[in-house]
Amino acid sequence: MTDTTAATWLTQEAYDRLSAELDRLKGEGRNEITARIAAARDEGDLKENGGYHAAREEQAKQEARIRELEAKLRNVQIGTPPDDGVVEPGMVVTAEVAGDEMVFLLGSREIAGTADIDVFSPTSPLGAAINGTKVGDTTSYAAPNGNEIPVKILGAKPFDA
Repeated sequence: MTDTTAATWLTQEAYDRLSAELDRLKGEGRNEITARIAAARDEGDLKENGGYHAAREEQAKQEARIRELEAKLRNVQIGTPPDDGVVEPGMVVTAEVAGDEMVFLLGSREIAGTADIDVFSPTSPLGAAINGTKVGDTTSYAAPNGNEIPVKILGAKPFDA
């Protein structure tokens, strides 16, 4: 059995998109920033050089995104989980949450841009409470205000991008 709480579940499309972004940032993205920093440095006094400081700040953000993507792609699950009614990353869950019916994907927010569905991380309070439950199970999680929110699992089907 794999450890689904540590892995990032992604569709093949999302994995390909993130891999392409990582390749671009590590290649042409780094080259562009390096060129901008060099050009700004050539302008003279670095203390009062807004272009230089902006380029350095952008470089720091880009390097942080590279580290984030590398971490996500290092431990990834690609594909579709089994259609066995167990709530796990990669499943579209129908649940009654505090009396209201909700339909959402339990998985990585990285695929939210490609899917017209709400996404909850398996590490979120709701995601952690329902991960591993089955259709018909009832559980609860603590809301930020401390209230216990009841959850009943009504359905769990593999996500189909």
